[in-house]
Amino acid sequence: MIDSYAKLDDTGVAIAAAQAGADVVRGMYGRRLDRIDKGAGDFATAADIEAEEAILGVIRAARPDDAVLGEEGGRRGGEGAGRQWLVDPLCGTLNYAVGTMLVAVNVALRDGAAAVADPFGGEVFATDGKIAWLRREGAADAQLEPSSATRLVDVNLDPPFPGAPGFRAVDLLAHPVFVERFRPRVVSTTLALAWVAAGKRAAYVTDGGDLSGSVHFAAGIALCRAAGCVVTGIDGAPLGESGRGLVVAADAETHGLLMSLIRG
Repeated sequence: MIDSYAKLDDTGVAIAAAQAGADVVRGMYGRRLDRIDKGAGDFATAADIEAEEAILGVIRAARPDDAVLGEEGGRRGGEGAGRQWLVDPLCGTLNYAVGTMLVAVNVALRDGAAAVADPFGGEVFATDGKIAWLRREGAADAQLEPSSATRLVDVNLDPPFPGAPGFRAVDLLAHPVFVERFRPRVVSTTLALAWVAAGKRAAYVTDGGDLSGSVHFAAGIALCRAAGCVVTGIDGAPLGESGRGLVVAADAETHGLLMSLIRG
C-alpha cells in the first residue's frame, strides 16, 4: 500500500488521503464520542483525531519529505520543507456530534492539488489546480460546472464576527434584494464550497480574516477556483494576508449582486 501511494501524483494523494479520513468518519458515526474542548465553544472528537491520523498515514507514505498542518495535530514535518499539506479531518464536527451527516474531509497541498470527501454522500470533489471534478464510485469522473440556477446561498453564521458592525451576515439575510433574489442556507462545512463548484449552490459567504491558508477553507477554495467560480474576500479584494472573509459565487453576476448588498 505504501508503494502504491508513492506512485500517485499529488491529486491522487489528496484523494486517497481524503478517502482514508472519510472511511474513519463514516466508520465511527453514531458512536458516543467524548468531546475534547478546544475553547470558545469549539471542540474535537476521537473521530477528528483518528481521521487526521489516517490522512497523515497516506501523506507520510506518499510524500515523506512534505510538511503537514493539521487542525488537530498542528504543524508536523521539517521546518525547511518546501511543500505543505493542509488537513481538516472533519469539517462540521458539531453536525457530526449530534448525528447530522453534513460533514466533509479536507486535504489540500498549499497552492496545488486538493480533495474534499463527503463521507456519507459517497462523493469526492477534487482538483489538480487547473480543473475540478466529481468522483463517484462506479461512475466516470465529471467536471464540475458552477451554476447560480438554484439561487441557494450558504451563509456562515458562526462567531466570531470580526467584520461587525460594518458587515454582519444577519443583515445580509434580511436585505430586501437578497430576500427577493436568493434563498439562504446554512451549512458550516466545506461542503458548502464544494457545492458552489458543483452547481448545487449559487454562492457562499463568510466573515473572517485571511482564509486562503486555512485548513478549513483551502481545499474548498482550490476547488472553486479551478471550477471557474468568482472568489474574493467580503471586501471584493483578492484573498491574501490582508484578506477579509470569503465570497464565492458561481458567476460574475451573482458575485456582483452579493457584493453590492454587502457594501450597501
